[in-house]
Amino acid sequence: MIETVPVALGTRSYDVKLAAGLLSEAGAHIAPLLKRPKVAIVSDAHVASLHLDALTKSLDAQGISHSNLSLPQGESTKSWAHLQDVVHWLLSEQIERADVVIAFGGGVIGDLVGFAASILRRGVRFVQIPTSLLAQVDSSVGGKTGINAPHGKNLIGAFHQPSLVLADISVLGTLTERDFLAGYGEVAKYGLLGDAAFFDWLEANGPALAAGDEALRLAAVKHSVAMKAGIVSRDETEQGERALLNLGHTFCHALEAATGYSDRLLHGEGVAIGCALAFETSARLG
Repeated sequence: MIETVPVALGTRSYDVKLAAGLLSEAGAHIAPLLKRPKVAIVSDAHVASLHLDALTKSLDAQGISHSNLSLPQGESTKSWAHLQDVVHWLLSEQIERADVVIAFGGGVIGDLVGFAASILRRGVRFVQIPTSLLAQVDSSVGGKTGINAPHGKNLIGAFHQPSLVLADISVLGTLTERDFLAGYGEVAKYGLLGDAAFFDWLEANGPALAAGDEALRLAAVKHSVAMKAGIVSRDETEQGERALLNLGHTFCHALEAATGYSDRLLHGEGVAIGCALAFETSARLG
């Protein structure tokens, strides 16, 4: 059964749909958005090797033509150079303002492709299909898009909401243990944002969830998305309450910059460390 979490933003409202096996039905959910049966998919090479075939088969089943651009995996892909590559490729694919671009991957692809969509022809629609735990619970929802700069992380970007988010819980089964646990740092963050009951639930169910229990994974992702959707609907452009979602991120971004946005420190690992440092700082300040 598909779970749906609405993100209420007036004319820019959209749904986050969650289920195990959702990738095989993606075409049916994307088809109603299309003015013509054509999409452009941007993914990273690793995700494409694992999951692109399932996505394209679901598009084929709906008679939707598609093309794909695969980028290198990793945080360093969120750069001016790769943004230019994506925009130029979308233009060469003759993507028009009424068309849909699909961001198919983790947080890096979602941020980069969302930003490319925001500036292409002054804004084209895009669909997020997040394939990492971090992207499913956090970065695919809320419309924050962007790239990194030598001066720091995510300093160049735009608020550009997706038209739809499709989160297939089964895809999480192909993540490495390190990648899954990194994303779990963002899940725990939602428990730390004043939801003690969710934090207690995670304390009890975390081990089984990490070991692969799909029902528990779905429950954790849905709860996290619902919390974020509520905050975003009240404060879309981070004028107040949405800043809560940055818990742990100030330290995290400093650590990521210090490690050169490399695989030495994954974003979710930085968030977990950053939360610990934030609480220690808070305690020291009384």
